[in-house]
Amino acid sequence: MRKNDEKRRQKLINKLLFFNVYTKEDKKLYEMPLLKLEREYKKFKLQNHPHGEFGSIKWV
Repeated sequence: MRKNDEKRRQKLINKLLFFNVYTKEDKKLYEMPLLKLEREYKKFKLQNHPHGEFGSIKWV
């Protein structure tokens, strides 16, 4: 399980770097625990969702 956690951490780090949420020089990114990385990625996804802070499109 520890190996899977480390793979998940690395994937999230790569995604956050790819989307320029963090830079490679940002040391705190590499020190974050898995849970914090997951929160950061979810926060990024929500901010960049096509519907913004309004959630799903609702037809009136």
